[in-house]
Amino acid sequence: MKKHLFIIILAISSCQSFKAQDKKIAEECMQKADFKCAEEQYTKLAEKEHIQKFQSDYYNNLGTAQRRLGKVPAAFKSYESALRSNPMSPSVYANLGSLHNQKGSKTKALEYLNSGLKIDEQNAEMYLTRSKVYENLGKKDLAEKDLNQILTFAPDNIFARTGLANFKKRNGDLEGSLKDYNQLLSEKPESLLYNGRADVYIKLKKYKEALVDVNKAISIDPKFSQSYVTKALILFDTAKDKEACASLDKAVATGYEKGALADQYAKCVKK
Repeated sequence: MKKHLFIIILAISSCQSFKAQDKKIAEECMQKADFKCAEEQYTKLAEKEHIQKFQSDYYNNLGTAQRRLGKVPAAFKSYESALRSNPMSPSVYANLGSLHNQKGSKTKALEYLNSGLKIDEQNAEMYLTRSKVYENLGKKDLAEKDLNQILTFAPDNIFARTGLANFKKRNGDLEGSLKDYNQLLSEKPESLLYNGRADVYIKLKKYKEALVDVNKAISIDPKFSQSYVTKALILFDTAKDKEACASLDKAVATGYEKGALADQYAKCVKK
């Protein structure tokens, strides 16, 4: 009897060890941005898992890997499987809300985000996504309210603070946006923030200040492709088309999708 019990315990222990190893491999694949590998590993983990909470986590991560691979229908199915396994998972609601928003179903996105926020009323990610949905629907007061709501429980949340600065910029309050960026940069001089303030300066037609900021952003992070796009916009606006086109090439070389720059490249006349 003791021998049989020992064999059962050994089998369970071996099974748990294999699961832990598979999970580690899956996590490493995600960290390396090897999403094909992550998809394979999380598929195996989800199919073998019997504890619903863990199974939900695996399906959720599987959906994210598939989303990164551009497999949107598969990602939807994985997120929905994750929700069936654990209907109380805020991260699944956040992912479904984000994906529906990305694919244009604003009503569906709001349904998932509202449901998720009932479970976790201090989930910054869902407020950020819902703010975008509201703004796209023209509900600017609600969009701004969600960003400010984040700051009531996470006053240092950089995404909410830059979100408010960008919200003001998009809606014509350029001086308010500039003030926000000045404050943010006094606390944390990062490339993303310098690039954001440069964009405000462009809209204010303060090209000298914009160029200083965007060059600062590039010096901090030469691989931040958005800064090269911003620099190109400044150069185009100041009639330096040749330099602007060179900056677009640097943006593409550092990872920016060339197809998204078709309008800008149309200004580049090759001789």
